[in-house]
Amino acid sequence: MEIQVIPVTPFAQNCSLIWDSSTNKGAFVDPGGDIEKLIEAVSNKGVSIEKIILTHGHLDHVGGTVAIAEHYGVPIVGPHIGDKFWLDALMQQSQMFGFPPAQPFAPNEWLNDNDTISVGNLTLDVLHCPGHTPGHVVLVERSSNRVIVGDVIFAGSIGRTDFPQGNHQQLIDSIKQKIMVLPDDMTIYPGHGPTTTVATEKATNPYVSGQFG
Repeated sequence: MEIQVIPVTPFAQNCSLIWDSSTNKGAFVDPGGDIEKLIEAVSNKGVSIEKIILTHGHLDHVGGTVAIAEHYGVPIVGPHIGDKFWLDALMQQSQMFGFPPAQPFAPNEWLNDNDTISVGNLTLDVLHCPGHTPGHVVLVERSSNRVIVGDVIFAGSIGRTDFPQGNHQQLIDSIKQKIMVLPDDMTIYPGHGPTTTVATEKATNPYVSGQFG
């Protein structure tokens, strides 16, 4: 799996353009905004967009979804149905964070734990990791040893749980039971900030070690 991280929105959310180099078929993960920037990245790479994949329903991750889906004529996949209430409340989210108005939408397909998603010849394994939001999912691509984690875990930190239906203990359980059991050398692509690895977070993340957990 090839990947280009494209920070979007005033929240510097890491949208990921992913593609299969053998077919040049690709997908956007969490196209939160800055539509022209995303379209330019696709043109520069010569990628054919097949779908949009969402890790969770927060505005900075989904704000550009409808525009991108309409531009490329592609389906929207994810997140888990537990985040339906966040997608239904996109207008309120826009007002809360001072973003341009975003219309509510429903994906073409909700995701569940242990689902798989195809992008070209790639297979992404879906892990349901609630806590930051109830419907949060992460995407594991084993051939390239990469995992896209949205706002579950960051380099040295974890996602907030003070939003509606956030749950701190549930988030810690998701991290320890779903992400920290992945290979130590797997690269983690968070929704904000730099990449890291499973081993690095095991060794240095105070929430994982229990220091702050």
